[in-house]
Amino acid sequence: MSAARSGDRIRLGDLLKGVIATLPEVLTVQRGLWNLALCKPTSIGSIGLQLQKLADATPHATALKFDDRRWTYAEFNAWANRCAAACRAAGVKRGQVVAIISSNRPETLAAIAGVVKLGAVAAMLNHNQRGKVLAHSLRLSKPRLLIAGEEYAEAVASLDGEQALDAGCVKCWDGAETPEGWLDWSAECDRQPSGNPPETATIQLKEPAFHIFTSGTTGLPKASVMSHYRWQRGMAGLGQMTMRLHGSDTLYCALPLYHNNALTVCWGAVLADGAALALSRKFSASKFWDEIRSYEATAFCYIGELCRYLLNQPPSPKDRQHQIRLMVGNGLRPEIWDEFQNRFGIERIAEFYGASESNLAFVNGFNLSKTAGFCPLSYAIVAFDTDAESAVRNAKDRLTRVASGGVGLLISEVSERAPFDGYTDKRANEAKLLRDVFKKGDCWFNTGDLVRDQGLRHIQFVDRVGDTFRWKGENVATTEVEAALNQIDGIEQAVVYGVEVPGTDGRAGMASLSCAAKRFDGKRIASALRAALPAYAVPLFIRLRKEQEVTATFKYRKVDLKREGFDLEQISEPLYVLDGDSYRKLTPATHAKLQSGSFRP
Repeated sequence: MSAARSGDRIRLGDLLKGVIATLPEVLTVQRGLWNLALCKPTSIGSIGLQLQKLADATPHATALKFDDRRWTYAEFNAWANRCAAACRAAGVKRGQVVAIISSNRPETLAAIAGVVKLGAVAAMLNHNQRGKVLAHSLRLSKPRLLIAGEEYAEAVASLDGEQALDAGCVKCWDGAETPEGWLDWSAECDRQPSGNPPETATIQLKEPAFHIFTSGTTGLPKASVMSHYRWQRGMAGLGQMTMRLHGSDTLYCALPLYHNNALTVCWGAVLADGAALALSRKFSASKFWDEIRSYEATAFCYIGELCRYLLNQPPSPKDRQHQIRLMVGNGLRPEIWDEFQNRFGIERIAEFYGASESNLAFVNGFNLSKTAGFCPLSYAIVAFDTDAESAVRNAKDRLTRVASGGVGLLISEVSERAPFDGYTDKRANEAKLLRDVFKKGDCWFNTGDLVRDQGLRHIQFVDRVGDTFRWKGENVATTEVEAALNQIDGIEQAVVYGVEVPGTDGRAGMASLSCAAKRFDGKRIASALRAALPAYAVPLFIRLRKEQEVTATFKYRKVDLKREGFDLEQISEPLYVLDGDSYRKLTPATHAKLQSGSFRP
């Protein structure tokens, strides 16, 4: 991997400028620092208690916007209380699980709020899952109650015969025409009292709040446990210290509620200071800015390739006609950072790094460019062997930190202040932990991410372990190759991965491109890539697709692409191989030479 580029380094002067720029909001930052200092796992506090306090303090302030409807904090808190009472009436007790499969709508958020106010755990099912995968997720959480939105009747029907639910699980239907054997969730809630449940005042921060499921792009999903403690730390660190919203602000969220960026980052920042959450049904690149304007939003949350999708929209005179001053999220690639910020006139980008199961986060609280930010907790960036896909141990069987500017595996120390909540499947926990890292008996969480040390305790995301591959004795970061491809005119999306080639060591680069076949110019693309990348990083193969497959959180699905490789029998889409100065059609004859080892890339 390449050394840090000069523009990636964090300089003290830039950091000081960023710190000075936050001085007008020092009171909000101090409040966040104070809340972070007081935040201990054994403290009394919860998401529901924060909502309850806002309902008491600012009952008439707007809490939620959806389409043309609005709810005040008093109204939304009362609604959540009825949901909590409905859960109790169905037999749900503190610590038990309520599984929710529903779309982005007010009923979903009210149900979530009700579950956590009761001290129960909201298992946020990925509504894109079906059949065996969805059944697997349900078995991980073992819910006492299932709430299903009518829009996902197909997903529920796919569970037939899967034995996903225990016999005692109560099933509630949120919508019209309640099926036989199900309770009408809305009717159950309507008949309940609106008073605050007594459980809310006794919940400790260490208690679980959510189960957040991994996307399952590399296997069956795992359910990570999200505690009130981690949520509260996110509210203080990301919400108050970094985003610094005010009661007059509206944060627009088009991300699914089953994802932590919506539940923790967005909702946490909103509840930090009594702002409003504008909830979109789903992300739409063509409707995004129209919805921003209609909600009078002042901030929005992003993830993954969302920003690239927006950049791919035709330029409009309205691109800067909005009130957005802040965007928060992760995955904004360095190569489009400036272009996005300049085109849409965004004052501040609060990029961060984190994961549902991780025990730390990095936040760009000082509006620096092209960084995932700063972290005060104990972490290390250590040498990593891409071939073995494991951290490198030295002669003393300890790990070694990379030098400033270097790229390595990010690990974080597990401690009382930074506990590892893990997964519901305890067997999966140990696989994420590294022991005896720098001294005997210590324990560190393996993030599975390769990052660049930018200096001054800042990092830049590079790649996921497994995405980075080794070719011709060199490590290739897929994100860097994708960045080079995405700069080429005519290429809308690029997904890069490594594939095995018979008779060679490592994996050769392959790129799946969203690019019309009639616009494909193999010679021009080869020339551009050779000018931008080292020879070993230039992909050997190219596959053309009408569109890329992504998860609901905009992560590219690479498992099938890697498995299919350059197999002409499995792939009907156009395939090309780098031959001389151009990418040429992969013919059966060339394919046979590759298989026999007589074609030497």
